[in-house]
Amino acid sequence: MLFPRGISPGIGYVCLIINLYIIIMRNLILLVLLVPFLVISQSTDEYMVFENATITVHPSKVADFEKGVAAHNKKYHTDNTYGARVYWISNGKNVGKYIWAMGPLPWSAMDARPAKEGHDEDWQNNVLPYMELEADQTYWRFHPDKSNFPMAFELKNLWVRTFDMKRFTGKKSDELLAMIHKTMVEKMSDETFGVYSNEFPSMNDQKDIAFVNFFSTSAWIGEDGKFSEKFDEVHGEGSFEKFLKDWEAITLGTSTNELWVYREDLSGLGPAVDVEARQ
Repeated sequence: MLFPRGISPGIGYVCLIINLYIIIMRNLILLVLLVPFLVISQSTDEYMVFENATITVHPSKVADFEKGVAAHNKKYHTDNTYGARVYWISNGKNVGKYIWAMGPLPWSAMDARPAKEGHDEDWQNNVLPYMELEADQTYWRFHPDKSNFPMAFELKNLWVRTFDMKRFTGKKSDELLAMIHKTMVEKMSDETFGVYSNEFPSMNDQKDIAFVNFFSTSAWIGEDGKFSEKFDEVHGEGSFEKFLKDWEAITLGTSTNELWVYREDLSGLGPAVDVEARQ
């Protein structure tokens, strides 16, 4: 029997509708209560970025700049989230310039970056006056799936290459970078390198993708890693030659090819990098 004894079908249908309505409303209320938790859980899945400022210092003010930026970083930029390091560019058109780098950190952390206790005033009074008007600010997204880092290593020298990519070639560049990553991990697993993409690329700066090698001694540069041979071993005979043609087809050349020297005396963070803690 569909309805309890003594209840007419008409009243039974009414009761059924009321019960269904109550069930639906309960579920809707539960869903509304869960929405904030769902939003919070999704917001924690963020990628990491570096904030890099290329700084040109007046030749007669180098000592003043270094004194000011060192004091600033060691006071305001020593923690993992907002820690900063300084590099000196040793070659190319930007030789003699400094890189002020903060991160990695998620975009959500940018709103809470140091701005109290005289942070901004200290930069304006003790760092900015010694800088030239020429400057460049870049935000680089870190791609851990295309990079290779041990659990911990020390910074000293960086070989930074940036590439100017043709428009609408993102899918192909991902494929080619994946081939590099596979070769490096399988044949050169002790090499430390990172791949980054410009969060705000433009036709003016011509810096879309960065490939960075981290190394301790300059002798590393002169070593023949036989990358082309190892590439062919992983992907098949003739693969490297085809890779070069494919890469040339989607790029407009190398934009920068620079060596950066880490300056611990000017940095808020030391040379040791704990990859597990930073990720």
